[in-house]
Amino acid sequence: MMPAWAALVQRVRSSGGCFDRLNERYPAMTSKDTQFQSASLEDWAKAAGKSAPGGQLEALNWQTPDGFQIKPLYTAEDVKNLPYTNTLPGFEPFIRGPQASMYAVRPWTIRQYAGFSTAEESNAFYRKALAAGGQGVSVAFDLATHRGYDSDHPRVTGDVGKAGVAIDSVEDMKILFNQIPLDKVSVSMTMNGAVLPVLAGYIVAAEEQGVSQEKLSGTIQNDILKEFMVRNTYIYPPAPSIRIIGDIIEYTAQNCPKFNSISISGYHMQEAGANQALELAFTLADGQEYVKTALGKGLDVDEFAPRLSFFWAIGMNFYLEVAKMRAARLLWCRIMKGFEAKNPKSLMLRTHCQTSGWSLTEQDPYNNIVRTTIEAMAAVFGGTQSLHTNSFDEAIALPTEFSSRIARNTQLIIQEETHITNVIDPWAGSYMMEKLTQDMADAAWTIIEEVQAMGGMVKAVDSGWAKLKIEAAAAEKQARIDSGRDVIVGVNKYKLETEDAIESRDIDNVAVRDGQIARLKEIKAKRDTEAVQQALAAITFAAENNSGNLLALTVVAMRLRATVGEVSDALETVYGRHRADTQKVSGVYAAAYDSAQGWEDLKSEINAFAETEGRRPRVMISKLGQDGHDRGAKVVATAFADLGFDVDMGPLFQTPEECARQAIENDVHAVGVSTLAAGHKTLVPAIIAELKKQGADDIIVFVGGVIPRQDYEMLYEAGVKGIYGPGTPIPASAKDVLEQIKACLK
Repeated sequence: MMPAWAALVQRVRSSGGCFDRLNERYPAMTSKDTQFQSASLEDWAKAAGKSAPGGQLEALNWQTPDGFQIKPLYTAEDVKNLPYTNTLPGFEPFIRGPQASMYAVRPWTIRQYAGFSTAEESNAFYRKALAAGGQGVSVAFDLATHRGYDSDHPRVTGDVGKAGVAIDSVEDMKILFNQIPLDKVSVSMTMNGAVLPVLAGYIVAAEEQGVSQEKLSGTIQNDILKEFMVRNTYIYPPAPSIRIIGDIIEYTAQNCPKFNSISISGYHMQEAGANQALELAFTLADGQEYVKTALGKGLDVDEFAPRLSFFWAIGMNFYLEVAKMRAARLLWCRIMKGFEAKNPKSLMLRTHCQTSGWSLTEQDPYNNIVRTTIEAMAAVFGGTQSLHTNSFDEAIALPTEFSSRIARNTQLIIQEETHITNVIDPWAGSYMMEKLTQDMADAAWTIIEEVQAMGGMVKAVDSGWAKLKIEAAAAEKQARIDSGRDVIVGVNKYKLETEDAIESRDIDNVAVRDGQIARLKEIKAKRDTEAVQQALAAITFAAENNSGNLLALTVVAMRLRATVGEVSDALETVYGRHRADTQKVSGVYAAAYDSAQGWEDLKSEINAFAETEGRRPRVMISKLGQDGHDRGAKVVATAFADLGFDVDMGPLFQTPEECARQAIENDVHAVGVSTLAAGHKTLVPAIIAELKKQGADDIIVFVGGVIPRQDYEMLYEAGVKGIYGPGTPIPASAKDVLEQIKACLK
C-alpha cells in the first residue's frame, strides 16, 4: 500500500500542482515523526492548566445537578477498581444490554405515542404511521379517560379529546384498532388511573377482532405510585390502587403471557423535575413494591417478573442518560436476585424510552428537532428496547402530521443511515462512561436504601417526601435557567428578535364531546342494562370483600358494554377518590437564582407594596380540569413565595366555579392558571366569567403553560391580564403580575 504522504504527493503532481510550495507548507514526514512519546498525567495537567480559567485545573470540572463531579479527562486509573468493566451483553448484570446481539440483529421498536381526540382520527394516524415505518402503536388517552370519567360527566367539559383520545367503551376501542391486527402489532397504553376498564376494553376489542388473549403483545403502564408523586392521573388512594396492580399482574400472567403487565415509569418523574439519579432510584424502588405486591398474590417471582418493563425519560444531559440506563440494568439485576429470581429473563431490565417533552421550547421551536435527535441518540446508546421521539411542536400544541413525520423519521434515519446499530454498546470500555455508570449506580442505590429505611416506596410517597424531593430539584433547575446559568438556546441565549408562527393543531373540544355523548347514548340504549348492573355490582362486591380478580370481573362488564366511567364508579363506591395534599417547597428557587441584583430589586418592590397596601400581594395558583401535571404550578408558587408574595395553592382538578369560590374566600389579588393540556380555551374564560358572576371581577387572571400563540388574542379578549408561555423567566412574570395588581388597585 502506498504511504499516505506519497499518495498525496502523487495526487498533487498529477493535477499539475506545485509540490514545492506544498512542501514548504507541509514538510515531508519522516520515520522520526512516527515515534510518539507517552505523556504523563502530570504533563497533561500542566498543559491543560495553562488554558484553564485562572490557571486552575479544577475549573474544568463540571458538577451536574445530581451532584456528580464530571472531569474533563478520564484515564485507566478511574476504572481499575470497578467490578463490572469486563461484562458482555445478554449476561448478568446486563450493563451492556439485555440481549446478547442487541441492535446488530434487531433494532429497537419505533413507537409514536399519540392520541388525537376521537378514536377515528387516532386510528387513521396509527395506520399511516405503521405504513410509514412505525413498528408498534402507543396510545395517549385524554384526561377524562385517565381519571375514569365518561365524556358526558360535568367535571370534564374542557378535557374531552384535548390531550389524547377519548375512550368511553369497547365500541371506541374497536374503532381505535380497526384494521390493525392485534395479533401482529404490539400496543403500548399509557394508563394508570382507569387501568381496569381500559385494559379490559382492549382485551374485549381484540376478542371481537378474532384475536385471543394469549396472542396479545404490548404493555400497559399500570404504575400508580409514580402518579401520586408527579403526574397525578390517579383515581383511588394508594392501598386499593396497589391491589388493582396485583390483580392485573396475576390476570395477565395467567391469560396474556406475551403482554407486559406493568411499565414502571421514571419518565414523568424527570418531566416533573427529578434529576437522573432521583428518577433511577425512585423508579427501581417502585419496582420493588410491585414485585412485593405480586408475591403477595401468591405468584412465583419467575411467573411474572419476565413481563415487567420500564420506561425512562431521556433529556439533554447526554452522558448521564446513557450512564443511567446502563446503571439501571445493573441495579435491577441486583434487586431481583434479592427476590431469589432464577430465570435470567427475570433479572433483565427491559425498557421503553421517550425523549423529553419538558426540554422542548416554544421559542425557536425548530431547535427542538435537534434536541430530540440528541436525546434519541442517548436512548439508543443506552440500549433501549423501544423509543418514542417527541414532535418539535409539542411545547405549543398536539403534534401535526408534518411534525410527527419528522419525529418518526429521526428514528428511521438513526436506524437505517448511521450504522450505529452494527455495534453493541459502543460505550463499553470508555473510562468516562464506565466510571459514570458506577457513580450513577452508587448514587441511586444510596437513595433506594434511604427509601427502604422509611419502610418502602409506599411510605415515601404517602409521607410526601418523594414528591418534595422532585419539586425541589425542579425549582432549582428553573432558577438556573431563569438566571442564565443553564443555557437554553433560543430562550435565554441566542434569542430571535421575531418568532415566525408555525402551524399547530387545534381541537374542537365541543364537537368531540358531543360525538362521544351521542355514542354513549346509543350504547346504553342497545345493551342489556340489567346484566350490566349485575356485572358492576360484582366489581363492587369484590372491592368490598377483597375477593376475586378485579380485571377478570371488569372484562365481563366491558363485554356487556359497561362504560369506563361506570366501572370507575363501581370501585369509587368502595375506595373513594384520592385527594392530594398541596405542599410547596420554600427557599430552593431563591437559593439557586444567580442574578442577585434583579432579584433584590423585585423583592424591594413587593415590600414597598406591602407597606402601601397593608398586606402583601396575594396570588392563587390553580389547576383547572383534569390536568394533573403540576410542575409548572409548583415551581411558580415556590418562586413567587420566595420573592415575597403570599401564595395559595388550589387543589388539583378544580372546576372554574370551585376555583372562583376559593379565590374569593382567600381574598386574593390574582389567580394564576397553569395549563398544559389544551383546556385553556374552555376553562380560562369560564373562571373569568365565574369571578364576575360571583362579584369578584377585580381579581385579575393570568395564565402560564403550553398555549399556542394564535390563542393569545382570544384569551386577552376574554379578560386575561397576562400570558406567560414556556421559557418565560419567573421573575419577569412576577414583576408583570405585580404591576397588573397595582394597576387594578388604582
